[in-house]
Amino acid sequence: MNQEKITELEKTICRDYSNTAGIVVLKNGRTEYENYFNGCTSNCRIHVYSVTKSILSILIGIALDRGYIKSIHQKVLDFFPEYTVKNTMDSIRNITLENLLTMTAPYKYKFAPYLKYFTSDDWVKFSLEQLGGKGQIGKFRYAPLIGPDLLSGILAKTSGCSVFAFASEHLFSPLGITVEKNIIFHSKEEQMAFNSATDISGWVSDEAGNNAAGWGLTLSPADMAKIGQLYLNGGMWEGREIVSKSWIDESTKEHSRWKKQDLPYGYLWWLCDENANTFAAMGDGGNTIYVNKEKNLVVSIAALFTPKAKDRIGLIKEYIEPVFDTGSL
Repeated sequence: MNQEKITELEKTICRDYSNTAGIVVLKNGRTEYENYFNGCTSNCRIHVYSVTKSILSILIGIALDRGYIKSIHQKVLDFFPEYTVKNTMDSIRNITLENLLTMTAPYKYKFAPYLKYFTSDDWVKFSLEQLGGKGQIGKFRYAPLIGPDLLSGILAKTSGCSVFAFASEHLFSPLGITVEKNIIFHSKEEQMAFNSATDISGWVSDEAGNNAAGWGLTLSPADMAKIGQLYLNGGMWEGREIVSKSWIDESTKEHSRWKKQDLPYGYLWWLCDENANTFAAMGDGGNTIYVNKEKNLVVSIAALFTPKAKDRIGLIKEYIEPVFDTGSL
């Protein structure tokens, strides 16, 4: 192993990316690097924030593969026939599952009502009430928390079980990933403690049993690397198809774009180049699952939350990929 290059990499991590909890690098399916920081170990579980969205994308793909969901072109309201449109702004009637996956659904709120959201006992119902309004369907609008939970509601309704149970059976268990329990907060203090914890294995849900779709999942860096490797493998794991390659290919190509940041977006996955050779799940604080198909490389980074954390894609492209690119280690 080229220890000099590794030492320089770790100096960069400690200096410029000091909230890093752990990093795993897989090259050609083998673990080339695994290290932990800030007192964390391989046993730690980190809140990966919006990486959770990409996990939901995988689960939606599995549900489509298994016939629970017919098409991403289905209207959102088709899944919620009990919902009554309360006003004359009926754009909500034309919003599709694909709009949720590509962040091209409009919402009524100008500023996200986070306090009301977090104190609601049914996040799916709350998100449905925010859907629609005067915004343009098809225009990118990133919805960090309020909105993605509709995907949880759709998955639960179509599969007949909770998202946690569905994920445990069809994704986590086959990959050897342990997510122990549903987590329900009873106070703001419990939620704040969860955000900084490193010893809680679970997935946040509301009191109605809806798992958060945009946040709330805890994973280890090794767990995150398995997700990346699954996508690099075209959905196969130990000879078994977990999710179809066609879904992976479709969900990791550009369907929309955040023009303000000039970032292409797939189905809850970010694209890192114009040729769809690299893509990533990215969460607040710097949590990242990065896949480079051309270089047969997966990098997972778990990070403790800090406001305005530096982008880990820069760390990966400038410092990590050059070290492991040649396979000389």
